[in-house]
Formats: sequence, structure tokens, C-alpha cells
Amino acid sequence: MFHGSMVALVTPMHADGSLNFTALEKLVEFHVESGTDAIVSMGTTGESATLNEKEHIEVIRRTVKAVAGRIPVIAGTGANSTTEAITLTRQAREVDADACLLVTPYYNKPTQEGLYLHFRAVAEAVDIPQILYNVPGRTAVDMSAETTARLSELDGVIGIKDATGDMQRAEELKELCKTGFEMYSGDDATTLDFIERGGQGCISVTANVAPVKMHEMCKLALAGDRAGAERINEDLKLLHERLFLESSPIPVKWAVARLGLMPDGIRLPLTPLSAQYQDDVLEAMQRAGV
Repeated sequence: MFHGSMVALVTPMHADGSLNFTALEKLVEFHVESGTDAIVSMGTTGESATLNEKEHIEVIRRTVKAVAGRIPVIAGTGANSTTEAITLTRQAREVDADACLLVTPYYNKPTQEGLYLHFRAVAEAVDIPQILYNVPGRTAVDMSAETTARLSELDGVIGIKDATGDMQRAEELKELCKTGFEMYSGDDATTLDFIERGGQGCISVTANVAPVKMHEMCKLALAGDRAGAERINEDLKLLHERLFLESSPIPVKWAVARLGLMPDGIRLPLTPLSAQYQDDVLEAMQRAGV
């Protein structure tokens, strides 16, 4: 259903941390014009953990409205409470999101059976395409390929964003999950290899800063042009790395602001990019040609 370079969109804020919807509309236009294949609203990069429920859904609603059907909008609706995940997913459906992205419950470290029952409960409660999201480096829980395969059999569960960066895991997912179950890389640095192992694209932090090149790289990789995709990815390698010099989305929000697309603004407990890293990120942006 979805493919290519899907941006994990940052959420623009004013200096005081309040939401900046004018800049959000500008960002949406930037991505539509740059060839971004889909927008993921209110994921980790969107600072979903620091927005309240009303703000969370309003950002999704405004993103859907600004996109106006030109590309898909995938709403981040995961939570470490199953009832909260169901509520957010239901509300995302009501504001016409095309699909939902649900991160594994964080902090409370459920068992594999708990993960299965959590995602099954959401899938049974809300009729909308759902993408699982496994990012153990953030959540302190790793959903196994076997659990993912069980979930792939459920109606409505259409794919997974895998941010492990583990190519063996990608191969296991391809082997175990049902035919047609989609796989998206959540790790920019290994996206090219992930697509080569059966992935349909990436949900990307780098695409916030270099959307044209991420789109072209994914397009060539999906077409089997490894050499062409590698040439583009070579320009992006430093950016993939340096957008994580501090916890994301700290560096990427600083970079997007440098592009003039939004003012600086981030919410505590996140803080602006440290001065010691600013030249490093700027160098990576220059290397990427942005």
C-alpha cells in the first residue's frame, strides 16, 4: 500500500514550545513538491511523547488537511497503554489518516505474548491499515520476527517499520511473515540494504532535510538499480550519521530550521542542538547538497 521515502515528519514549534501550524503547512508543501512518497505524522521524530492527546490529533488533522489527498498520511498512534493506543488510532481514523503506525509499548517491557495481544486488540478495535513499529533502542523491548509473523496474519495489520538496523532480522521477517506483508526500514543508514532484502521503502529522519535525494535513492533501489541508489546514498551517509549526534529529533529539527522551513522550537525534556555539534550537522547538510 505504501512505498518509497516516507518522511517521519518533525513537528514545528515556536520558541516557547507551542505548536506552529503555519510552519506545518509549509513543511507539508515542501515534501509534496520534493517527491516525498508519504508523510508520517506524530511519530518519534514528531515528538509525540511530549504532546497531549488533543495536540496529537490536531497535528494529524492539520497534516491531512494540508496534504489534501496528494500523498498518503500515516498517523503515529502507538502508546504504552493499549486503551490509549486504541483511542488515538480511532481518532486518527476519524480525521481521515490513511494508516496508523503503532510503536511497541515502551517502558513497561511486555512479553512477546503481551505484544501480540496489544496489537491484536488495536487491530480488532479500529478498522484502518496498521503498521507495526519495532525500535528496541527507544522502547527497551524487541518484538521478535516470530511475533511479527503472527501479527501479519491479522486483518488490518499490513506491515512493519523495523528500526533495528539488523539485516538478518529483515531476512527473517521476509521469510516468516505472510506474502504481501510490507516492510519499511526505520534506519536511514541501512535503508538501501533493507530494500534489497525485500523492503518497500523507509520511514526516514533524513528525508526531513534531503527529501529529493531520499525519494530518488529509494526509487532506484526499488527498481533494482543498486549502483544508482548507492551514488545518491553516498551523498547522504554523513547526514544519516550526524542527525543522531544527539537524541533525535534534536539535530534534525535544528537542520530543518536552517533550511528556513520553520523557526527553532523544541519541547522539554528535549533541548536545542548543542553548539559543539552544529558545525558537524551543517557539514553533513553541505555534503548532501542541501
